[in-house]
Amino acid sequence: MEPVLSIQNLHQTFEAGTINENHVLKGIDLTIQPGEFITIIGGNGAGKSTLLNSIAGALPTKNGKILLNGADISKQSVIKRAKSISRVFQDPKLGTAVRLTVEENLALALKRGKSRGFGLAVKQKNRPFFKEQLATLNLGLENRLTAEIGLLSGGQRQAITLLMATLERPDLILLDEHTAALDPKTSITVMGLTDRLIKENQLTAFMVTHDMEDAIKYGTRLIMLHQGNIVVDISGEEKAHLTVPELMELFQKNSGSELKDDQLLLK
Repeated sequence: MEPVLSIQNLHQTFEAGTINENHVLKGIDLTIQPGEFITIIGGNGAGKSTLLNSIAGALPTKNGKILLNGADISKQSVIKRAKSISRVFQDPKLGTAVRLTVEENLALALKRGKSRGFGLAVKQKNRPFFKEQLATLNLGLENRLTAEIGLLSGGQRQAITLLMATLERPDLILLDEHTAALDPKTSITVMGLTDRLIKENQLTAFMVTHDMEDAIKYGTRLIMLHQGNIVVDISGEEKAHLTVPELMELFQKNSGSELKDDQLLLK
């Protein structure tokens, strides 16, 4: 089976050749198979966001390769990759067009990766489909199609952003600490929704998180970064029975460093 994503010897260095040079990613090799839900965790500065931004195309790939379904996308722009890669950001405001209505945002999501022209964004025939999809969120949003999305709560907007990211099934969905800006109760709701959408749509997902408990609870595979290297990579039964103390012990054993309490959030 061909991997959805293959990262080969990826390096990312900021301000190279200066006194502030920072070698963030140090030869990352990673293969993601279809249907894998990977949670990725690490302390501040470990390289989590840099890795995700490299996959999305927000950071250029100068050293190494990124392959999507076997095709080299290393030099592709964010826009080009967006046809196959969806992304949900930490800030709920970044995933939607705030002055547009709920249905207008969903109409935009339906057009991801397709040619666009002039015409009505929202077609009457799509409204029943939008209502049906919103009803699956169990938030009563199916009755708010014409509401301006900027007036909704952060949790409601993030739920819609998740729906938008999966409406046209992507090859890969990137979740960039997408519950970090939400209150604890809403975070639990959105994480449950995330897990359900990924499973029901059989998506391949890559979720960056600061929360070790979420990294253990969700997904099929857990990867831990430290100083730009993968130091933990576990899946299957080993991950299913993992505890937070065991993860911290595994990190210390593989990295030779002690994980301080303030480097990761524990709920």
